[in-house]
Amino acid sequence: MENIYLYMIIALAILAVADLVVGVSNDAVNFLNSALGSKAVSFRTIMIVASLGIAIGAIFSSGMMEVARKGIFNPGEFMFSEIMIIFMAVMITDILLLDFFNSIGLPTSTTVSIVFELLGASVAMTLIKISHSGGDLADVMNYINTSKVSEIIFGILLSVVIAFTIGAFVQWVARLLLSYDFERKANWVGALFGGIALTSITYFIFIKGIGGTNMANQSYDLIGGETIKDFLEHQALYIASASFVFWIVLSFVLIKFLKTNIYKMVILVGTFALALAFAGNDLVNFIGPSMGAFQAYSDFTNPAINTLGLSASEFPMASLSEKASTPTLLLLLAGIVMVLTLWFSSKAKNVVKTSIDLASQGETKERFQPNFLSRNFVRAAMGMSQLSSYILPKSWVAKIDKQFEAPVIKLSRDKVHELPSFDLVRAAVNLMVAAVLIAIATSYKLPLSTTYVTFMVAMGSSLADRAWGAESAVYRVAGVVNVIGGWFFTAFSAFFAAALVAYLLNLNISIMFPILLLVAFGLLVKSSLAHSKKLKETKAEDHLSKTESSSVQGVIHESAKNIANVVKRGNKIFTNAINGLALQDLSLLKKNKKQVRKLSDEVDELRDNIFYFIKNLDDSSVGASNFYINILGYLQDMTQSLEYISKVSHKHIHNNHKKLKFSQIKELKEVDERFERLFNNTRNAFESHSFEEIGIILGRKKEIISLVTDKIQKQVERTRTEESSPKNTTLYFSILLETKDLLTATMNLLEEYYLAHDSSVEPLPFPEKPNK
Repeated sequence: MENIYLYMIIALAILAVADLVVGVSNDAVNFLNSALGSKAVSFRTIMIVASLGIAIGAIFSSGMMEVARKGIFNPGEFMFSEIMIIFMAVMITDILLLDFFNSIGLPTSTTVSIVFELLGASVAMTLIKISHSGGDLADVMNYINTSKVSEIIFGILLSVVIAFTIGAFVQWVARLLLSYDFERKANWVGALFGGIALTSITYFIFIKGIGGTNMANQSYDLIGGETIKDFLEHQALYIASASFVFWIVLSFVLIKFLKTNIYKMVILVGTFALALAFAGNDLVNFIGPSMGAFQAYSDFTNPAINTLGLSASEFPMASLSEKASTPTLLLLLAGIVMVLTLWFSSKAKNVVKTSIDLASQGETKERFQPNFLSRNFVRAAMGMSQLSSYILPKSWVAKIDKQFEAPVIKLSRDKVHELPSFDLVRAAVNLMVAAVLIAIATSYKLPLSTTYVTFMVAMGSSLADRAWGAESAVYRVAGVVNVIGGWFFTAFSAFFAAALVAYLLNLNISIMFPILLLVAFGLLVKSSLAHSKKLKETKAEDHLSKTESSSVQGVIHESAKNIANVVKRGNKIFTNAINGLALQDLSLLKKNKKQVRKLSDEVDELRDNIFYFIKNLDDSSVGASNFYINILGYLQDMTQSLEYISKVSHKHIHNNHKKLKFSQIKELKEVDERFERLFNNTRNAFESHSFEEIGIILGRKKEIISLVTDKIQKQVERTRTEESSPKNTTLYFSILLETKDLLTATMNLLEEYYLAHDSSVEPLPFPEKPNK
């Protein structure tokens, strides 16, 4: 039986590595979003700087290991066997929960996960112990470190409000003083900002961060026999003052004589510092339980400690209450795993994108739909804004508005230059405020949620910077509400899932341990394979591209690829709908609905771009806008018809209605075959830019319409004489009538191209889009 615990230690070591991978994939957003969103420097430079921060920060995290060992429960109240169950339940639950959030691209809190998993598993074991000993619920307080748990939970929840408020305030002040024209301010202004930002970052991260290392508790004669930690605390004011003078002078020299962009420097140092703080604060979330279990196993198997040779169910774990000490080499190895994950995890990029999109200054594809809370929040914010404009003098309001007036950047027609999501000032403020808040928590050994802090600081600065305008506010707020809702879901699900796993392990650890471990790794592998498959499908899929030409002939040639794309995918959707009905294949019809919805969304996105397309035209090219608007309208008509056909087909089979008759299926297949020839000919004409062939296709319009009309007439006759199923009749008529509309929209599109195309006019060249 004792061997099972050795196997558990091996499994926990493997789980720790897996948890590092899924954890970093989630938390990369914490220190990458500001640098990547501002595009201050190249992606490679940002990753190198962040990697260095993680590697060094991992070494600083030793002191935080105590949270996993004794921060949530009182280890002296549990036996070795119970402690192992708690740590195993935590690690299994943590991996699955974080991987779930990574897969859907939402940032969640690894700190909240670990705290509530430890709480859930320890409460479960406590209730089991109480039920066996005949105690009551009041005894739970003896097992759980309620004061520390309350402090941690209150700190985590408070961090959301504090981070948002301070982020908004600091950004508002920074923008009020610097405006968007910050690069033209006097040198001393940039030097002052650099001095404040760099002093904040270096003091709280590099100076305070040293307090987390083992060497910080050693005394040195050079500093009067004090420990480094005590010396730093006693000399805090002098160190901060000297640091401020040093950085402000260095910033001025760099700006004045070396023409350095101090804001980019702050972003690089801030990225490094925040990565360092992340590793110092959050490494415990990934390997803390495994390290605690290893220490427990070492004490249990050590004859010098377990002098009586007590069994696993009799050996108390009071030794875990002692100060934690993690080997520096082990911490460095954990840091290396985190760095490798940062470079190669595609899920990390997905999570980062969510945060950057919600904080973006410009237009982005909104991922979240408005809800009741977001609409009312926006209305309330607008009301407060109007109220403040009445209270403040108009001259003040005008001056403030001027400082917050974003510059209008005239993009070249090729649109090769992509604007950053936000500017350098906001990126620097995000990093500075987040680094300070996280470092303060780390220095006091409070497991503050780095995800909550960095995300809410970014959201607060976005609000203060007026990034959430009338066009996007309701979507962005909905996104923030969804993310925060996900955080509460994390807490509840972590608690109950860990409690359930602990209960199952306690039933029979020899049987349940391998079963649950296999289930966990099976789900993890399945998730990774599904994510890889999704990435491959995304890369392989055709996507509609935005038109950038300004002449009619240019739009004709450039949009030809889009038309060929829609026709190709529309042909497949139409065929799948007919085949799904014929075979009563519900999974095919369900997949078809997703495909047509995706196509419809892409067409809608092109329509949303009409404003920018027209803005980009010169006075002599306004005719191109009419042509472009018309073809987008026809594309939307086509997708709406395909969406309706797909929806009614799926609904019919999903509701288990009677199968269509053989004659009906046969007629639909005839229509499908004729449409397939139409779509293939159309696709070939547009792919080869052989627009003269469109005339031949248009000449067959009457033939195809008469085919569909003939099928409708046959169904009318069948309905009068032999048809007995109202559902079948409704479905059949619906498909044929919508097919007729699909044909009309397609022919209208072809006529638009045929009439507008002029082979004698050479289209204006449009630039190739850069490879991303």
